[in-house]
Amino acid sequence: MIRRNVVNVVIIFVSLALLLGVAGIIGSTWCSEAPLDLKQHITVQLQLPLILTACLVGAALSVSGATLQVVLRNPLADPGIIGITSGASLVAALLLLLTPRWASAYLHYLLPLGCFVGALLSTFIIYRIARKLLGSSTAVILAGIAISTLSGAVIAWLYMFSDANALRNLTFWLMGSLYQTNWLILSVGGPLIAAAVALQLHFAADLNKLYAGELAAKSSGVDVEKLTERALIVCAVAVGTAVSMAGSISFVGLLVPHILRLLIGHNNRYLLPLSAISGASLLTLVALSSELTRAITLPVSMVTATLGGPLLILALAKGQIKG
Repeated sequence: MIRRNVVNVVIIFVSLALLLGVAGIIGSTWCSEAPLDLKQHITVQLQLPLILTACLVGAALSVSGATLQVVLRNPLADPGIIGITSGASLVAALLLLLTPRWASAYLHYLLPLGCFVGALLSTFIIYRIARKLLGSSTAVILAGIAISTLSGAVIAWLYMFSDANALRNLTFWLMGSLYQTNWLILSVGGPLIAAAVALQLHFAADLNKLYAGELAAKSSGVDVEKLTERALIVCAVAVGTAVSMAGSISFVGLLVPHILRLLIGHNNRYLLPLSAISGASLLTLVALSSELTRAITLPVSMVTATLGGPLLILALAKGQIKG
């Protein structure tokens, strides 16, 4: 009963946070003295895509982080920390800098596909290393560091041979931005993220059985290999599409599931949907903070890393996260 009450309180809290973010973003325009037509244009063409992007990307990163932590048996399995985001970002950088002009009109369609390929390759490299070393937490983290380092090196070489305008756009995009999308991009990436998140929610019951170990999961009827491969592919779709829409955003997939586990426990039937709502609420509030500072557009990853870094250090110091 106590745990159910905590779940209800968390649902109410994150829902109110989401509503606050949405109301704040839209209200910032309608409280101004701009003409009605201009207010409608800003709301429909700029702010609604911003809100939807924040919700979709936040949900994708949070749910994928929670799923990866179970599948890889590692509490630090955030898409950014273990290199999945880096793989997607590398392919995105290649497409942004090397796509010829005649193909630039198709970039909205190429980015989700390319980011998915990069995320999928990174995911399976990490998975194979983890399986070969019997799921060692250290191996997963080191593999992620290696992928991130290699991706960063390739992107650095791309910087050397690109013009100033492309570099400025790429730099801001790699720091994360919710302002790069529009209705066309959402029409491509939105259904992919929605389907990927829905599939991860569908895996929740089987993911719970992995807590007892592979043998116990198999004895209860779970095909562990198939579940793992499907979960990794779905996470790669979610993360790759999120990166293609908003760039590289760190710590969301680590902190949101971790905080929720401290509050409501490890049951993925509650954890995964709440991770989706909480991730959406967090990025919506980040978008609101950027809207309120109209002089500058805050890079999303700068805000999430500023919040997430100290919390991660505190959790490690208290022994709340163990490899």
